[in-house]
Amino acid sequence: MKYVLLSLIAVSTLASSPARAEEPSVDACPGSYVIGQEDVLDIAVWDNTELTRTVPVRPDGKISLPLLNDVAAAGLTPMQLRDVLAKALTEYIPRPAVSVLVKEIHSVKVSVIGEVKTPGRYELKDRATVLDMLALAGGLTEFAARNRIAVLRQEAGGTRRIPFPYDKATKKNTGSNICLHPGDVIFIP
Repeated sequence: MKYVLLSLIAVSTLASSPARAEEPSVDACPGSYVIGQEDVLDIAVWDNTELTRTVPVRPDGKISLPLLNDVAAAGLTPMQLRDVLAKALTEYIPRPAVSVLVKEIHSVKVSVIGEVKTPGRYELKDRATVLDMLALAGGLTEFAARNRIAVLRQEAGGTRRIPFPYDKATKKNTGSNICLHPGDVIFIP
C-alpha cells in the first residue's frame, strides 16, 4: 500500500511540473489509443450484417474481413482504421458507414524484471509510468539498486537503454518519471 501511495503522489506531482527536454516525462505519454497486435476489434458496417464482425488483430498487425481480405490495423487509431475501411469498401458499397470499437486490449504489455517483489509480464489497459509499474510489481526489494534502474525499449536501431533515476523521481518535482510503451522492459539490478 505504501508503494501505491508513493506512486500516486509522485505521478500527480510530476504531471504538473514542466518537462525538461533531455528527460523523458509523464507528459511524453501518447494521447490517443493506437491499435496493437492481439487487440480485439468490433467492426460494424451499417446495414450490412455480412461484413459486421469481431476480429482479432493478428501478430502481423492485420485484420481479415470479407471482400477486403487483409487490412493493416496495428499502428492506427480506431478512427483512422474506420476511414481506411470505409474508403476500401466504397468499391463494393456506396457510401459505407463503418464503426470500429475496441472490444479488448491485449497489446500493451510491459515486463518488470530484477529486484522487485513480483517480477513478471503485465498486461495494461491504460497508460503507465515506471513508478506505476514498480507499484504494480509490489515495490523494490531491499537489494534493489535504486539509481541503476533502466527501461529497455525496442526501437528501429535496436534496444535503447533509458536510465530511471528512482530517488530523483520520487523525491523532487522534476518530471523524471518515464511513460512506458508497449514491449518495454523495466530492469532493476
